[in-house]
Amino acid sequence: MGADAPDEPLTVGDPAPDLTLPDTHGTPVRLADVEGPVMVVFFPFAFSGICTGELCELRDNLEDFEAAGVTLLGVSCDPVFSLRAWAEQQGFDFELLSDFWPHGDAARSFGVFDATRGRAGRGSFLLSDGVVRWSVVTEPGVARDLDGYREALATL
Repeated sequence: MGADAPDEPLTVGDPAPDLTLPDTHGTPVRLADVEGPVMVVFFPFAFSGICTGELCELRDNLEDFEAAGVTLLGVSCDPVFSLRAWAEQQGFDFELLSDFWPHGDAARSFGVFDATRGRAGRGSFLLSDGVVRWSVVTEPGVARDLDGYREALATL
């Protein structure tokens, strides 16, 4: 593939990358240190229309993740400060992590970095015991469906 072509996204059965990213306060969060299953939700940009709609829907249904014992982590290439302002504005009660520098490394490791646009694509990955158990990746401009998340949670 060329330098701008995306890698193939991780699929069910693939090992989950071990990554460490700063949260909205700059505190490093290591994926391997999060206990229990984790839903990693990559999104292109804070403050953008589709991303705001998707993450607000997750915020409004956070109890579904909590009931399943799943930690929800949102990840974008936005800087920490932008993510913190957006999280405060929207009242997100889950962690947002910055993949700003090295730019897009986490998104690349999951196969969802859009090098042409310099952003993460829309990809969600349910991880358990260090393995991808479910994933969905949508085309640019296409929101993910909440029912898909619920179906994934039901498999645990």
